[in-house]
Amino acid sequence: MTPERAAGESMVRPVTLSLPFTGRWLVQNSPARRVPSHGSDLFGERYAIDFVGVDDRGRTAAHRDLSTVFGTEPAERFFGFGRPVLAPAAGTVTTVHFGEEDHEARRSQFALVPYALGQAARVRSGRSAVAGNHLVIALPDGAGYVALVHLRAGSVRVSVGETVTLGQPMASCGNSGNSTQPHLHLQVMDSTDLSVAHGVPLVFRRYRESRGAADAVHRESGIPTEGAVVEPWPPVPTTGRKNEPRFIF
Repeated sequence: MTPERAAGESMVRPVTLSLPFTGRWLVQNSPARRVPSHGSDLFGERYAIDFVGVDDRGRTAAHRDLSTVFGTEPAERFFGFGRPVLAPAAGTVTTVHFGEEDHEARRSQFALVPYALGQAARVRSGRSAVAGNHLVIALPDGAGYVALVHLRAGSVRVSVGETVTLGQPMASCGNSGNSTQPHLHLQVMDSTDLSVAHGVPLVFRRYRESRGAADAVHRESGIPTEGAVVEPWPPVPTTGRKNEPRFIF
């Protein structure tokens, strides 16, 4: 599944990546639903996608209390916080930004409204206020640059100029920058500089996508759909048993 391109926009071959994590993650702001996926072309976000860590029941956090309804919550409460972030492709690290703090998470509408009102100020403050802790990988043969955003404070394990391999642990999921709860934001761009970059289309290889046990599918390549739960797909052959995921190529 690939998003429709705007009229007059040149066709660009999507960059193929692997999911940058293990375990189950909820898909949000997917370019399969709309482009620009985040409602803006700023900071190279045109085809960006967000992943929120969940448990086997699809929950982002195990607990809810009065803070969930009326205030803010500690980032550590959420399943995604601290999960390893892996290299989605081999390449060379061109940018590492760290030093931003992980802030409190917000599920409450009472907390989200004032946070939303501060969005313009964060954009004016520049890429660090929006992306928080982040890193950028240059793909081989000039295919583009992959940005991994909202990383946990103190978790980055790579440095500028380092060559990374597919699946290499690089950092942890955090709640830094413009983030209302711990999640991983990924995008491909035509520049290593988020402030001037344009987004590049992307697809992921070999993953399992589900909205419940009855409709789980394995995809050889595609863009995860909004609201689906995804996880890397190990190459296990189908046996044709009842309720086994369908394979889509």
